Amino acid sequence: MRTPWLAVLTLAGAFVVGACAQGVTPVPESATAASTASARKAITVVATFSILGDLVHNVGRERIRLVTLVGPDGDAHTFEPAPADARSLATAALIFANGADFEPWLDDLYAASGSQAKRVVVSEGLPLLAPTAAGRTSAISVPATWSPSPGQADPHAWQDVTLVQRMVERIRDALMAADPDGNEIYRAWAESYLVELRAMDAWIRAQVATIPASRRTLVTAHDALGHFARQYGFEVVGAGLGSTTESADPSAAQLRAIVADIRAAGVPAIFAENIANSRLMSQIASEAGVKLVSELYTDALGADGTPGATYLGMMRFNVESIVGALRAGG
Repeated sequence: MRTPWLAVLTLAGAFVVGACAQGVTPVPESATAASTASARKAITVVATFSILGDLVHNVGRERIRLVTLVGPDGDAHTFEPAPADARSLATAALIFANGADFEPWLDDLYAASGSQAKRVVVSEGLPLLAPTAAGRTSAISVPATWSPSPGQADPHAWQDVTLVQRMVERIRDALMAADPDGNEIYRAWAESYLVELRAMDAWIRAQVATIPASRRTLVTAHDALGHFARQYGFEVVGAGLGSTTESADPSAAQLRAIVADIRAAGVPAIFAENIANSRLMSQIASEAGVKLVSELYTDALGADGTPGATYLGMMRFNVESIVGALRAGG
């Protein structure tokens, strides 16, 4: 059965393609002349969600016109595209996506839009984790040639700053290929951002070192911190939803199991997330007798003016929250 939003987008995509082919929306000559200089430099680029959008922005800056589909505090797992999103894809030169089934709606949206833009999957070739049946993650590397089926790979690679550095290099290379005149600029901007990312990675390691090893445990609303845990030396005890997506609906037995795991592991605190309803985590914290810390930025940035409005700000806030809760013992 066709996804309800897909029928609308198919019509919208047909209109966009027809309009582009027939030139039904002429631009006044004066407006064209006034924008020629900026239009020559700026290429239209789409990023699927806010965290990826910030990475792209730091490499492309004013040389690109960036459109981000799923904005701050938005859930890319359950996002439903609108006709405007199809139009954005139709006019883009590049589309940056995370991949690993993080954006299950993207293939249909791309087809409906009629877009000819190159799609760049920033997680391709990265050593992604594979979720286990229990909803935790196991350290199974994913080769570049492997295309995971839905649910076979943990998509949250951006929680590992070393993997984000590789994403930024891929973004840089894609922008350089699409806009060769800007090659030196993209290279310089990417390197400037990579310096900041390397510093963030070193800072995280120094902060984590202040937590006693026995307290380096993580429980979040959904299984979003597996890559963070692998890189920075934490144990993922479990997730309230028992899944790498927020659409899961845990059973009473699953909730009892996670409470038992929290007690058995001596977890000092558990963490809510900015994209998930904290009511379930509050219930789990109450039953397990531990502190609930709110709210980590996991799958989305925060709004402007919040600590998580940028990727670097998000990681700093998350680490400070985690370290503060676990080092103090909740």
